[in-house]
Amino acid sequence: MKTLREVAIGSTCKVKKLRGEGAVKRRIMDMGITKGVEIKVMKVAPLGDPMEVTVRGYQLSIRKADAEMVEVE
Repeated sequence: MKTLREVAIGSTCKVKKLRGEGAVKRRIMDMGITKGVEIKVMKVAPLGDPMEVTVRGYQLSIRKADAEMVEVE
């Protein structure tokens, strides 16, 4: 399964499933990343972490460890 971390810069993907449990999963959902939402990867920091994505019309910076928990198609 492909994760948000593996999506190329400039590409758009759709969230298929959220992995993780408890507080970590809740924090990701609170940021607006839920099943079925479209995410566009805008850029990645020079050292690779964090990455900037557009979700629901706003920019969001997310750590790559958290991006690994988001399965996309």
